[in-house]
Parts: sequence; structure tokens; C-alpha cells
Amino acid sequence: MGELKLTQIWIYPIKSLGGIPLTEAKVMGKGLQHDRRWMLVDSDDVFLTQRDHPLMALFKLTIDEEKITITYKGDQAYLPLTQSINAVQRAVRIWDDVIMAYEVSDALTNWFTERMGMECHLMAFPEANPRQVDPDRVQPCEHVSLADAYPFMIIGQSSLDDLNKRLVEPVSIKRFRPNFVFTGGEAYEEDLWKDFTIGPNKFSGVKPCARCVLTTVDPETGSKGTEPLRTLATYRKRNNKIFFGQNVVARERAFIRVGDVIRLDSSHVLDDKSLVMGSGL
Repeated sequence: MGELKLTQIWIYPIKSLGGIPLTEAKVMGKGLQHDRRWMLVDSDDVFLTQRDHPLMALFKLTIDEEKITITYKGDQAYLPLTQSINAVQRAVRIWDDVIMAYEVSDALTNWFTERMGMECHLMAFPEANPRQVDPDRVQPCEHVSLADAYPFMIIGQSSLDDLNKRLVEPVSIKRFRPNFVFTGGEAYEEDLWKDFTIGPNKFSGVKPCARCVLTTVDPETGSKGTEPLRTLATYRKRNNKIFFGQNVVARERAFIRVGDVIRLDSSHVLDDKSLVMGSGL
């Protein structure tokens, strides 16, 4: 295969809503700047996702220097990028983690509540607030934003191409919500990446990403089906988990840009190569 090159950068500012493609982004400790720094919670202050509320896929986002524009069926709302340092914070739950966050505004809470058809609150997660990555996997100093578990996720275009050859109807990379997409590699080779650089930034692979029913939600229509999870289960399943993509942490914090060359410093994150190349696991 040819030179490894970064071809897509994605952020998802509000957890489980639409993603935003970028040409460059700032790498930060918890993830890319503005990536999953906000989320919706229910009346019990528990996070909401497309897993249970697939219509969340229909909220589309764009970004400029001052704000995020949120569009839902022609209606728009605006989220300032500047976070309120002195806002009153409260405990909210994301998976097994309880973190401190603050409600952005009554106006945005009401806007989302009306369109979601249920009480929900838009919460912001301040950059300084802790949320530690699994200490069994990384150093205790590693933290994450409101992503499910890790600050970054990378997928090879060849991996998606291989999957789509197996599907009746191909799917887009949007189903998998990566931060980075690259070209030039073999299918699923990212499973084994350990230390690598993208442009000037050093990263380390942690573990392949286990996938869930969120991948079965069509990001354009919000409808839920069985693919691509059903097909992935036929050749990418191990220990009752289905893998696609690689979870990553950053070792340096500079800007990253589409077109950056990727260089592998070490080739293995797992000893078991059966995870690679769709070899049946």
C-alpha cells in the first residue's frame, strides 16, 4: 500500500449529535478542541445518546470562530464556544462516571426539550474538570472529554472499504464517528498500531474500539436497522464484542491537518494478529 495520509478530521461537539468535518484541529489532552465538550442529559441528569434516541442523529452542526450552529428540521439554535467559568455546576452521569458540568442556558434546554419531546438539558463539561481514562489501559494522567471512553479514534479508509464490499448497501464513515480517517494502509491495520505520529503529533493506540447499536442508526434519516453491526459480527467479533477502529491517546498537543503524513514508530498494540485483515478473529 502507499503512504499513510490523514484524509479526514471530525469533531462531535455535542455528544451523539451530528459531526463536523474540519481541515485542521487543535489536539488537546481530552481530545480535539471542541470535541464532545457538551452533552444532553435527561431529567435524572443521565446522558442521552442515539442508542436510545436515534432522532438525535437529525441535529446537524456547523462551527465558526464564535459559535456552533445547531439545525433540526429547518430550525436553528446557537451555542457559544466560550464556556462560562463561573457557572454553577452539578453532578451528571455518563456511563459509570459522575462528572461536574453546568447547564448552558435555559433557552437551549427549552429548545432541545421541545424538539426531543422529553425533558433534557444541555450541559457543558469544563476543560479543567477531571474524567480519567481507564487506568488499567493508560497512565493515570490521561483524561477524556464526553466521548465514551477514549480521547481519539482512528479508522482506515481501507477498513471501511472492506466492510462495504460485504454489505448489500454501503455505509458512510459517519456511522462510526471517528476523529481521524486515513488512506494508504491495509484493511484493519490500525488494530495493531501502538506509537505513531500524524504530522507533528505523537499518538499511542490503546485498544480496538468495541462497537454498539449506534452504528445501526442512519445519520441522514435517524432510522435504525441491523447493519453494519450484523455483518461486522460475522468476521470482527471476539469475546462477544464487535471491533472497528482504534482508540487512541495523544502524547503531544499541536495542530493536526488533513494531508498530514502518518508514520508508524512501532507496529503492534496487540500480540494477537488475528484481529487484523478480517481473518475471522
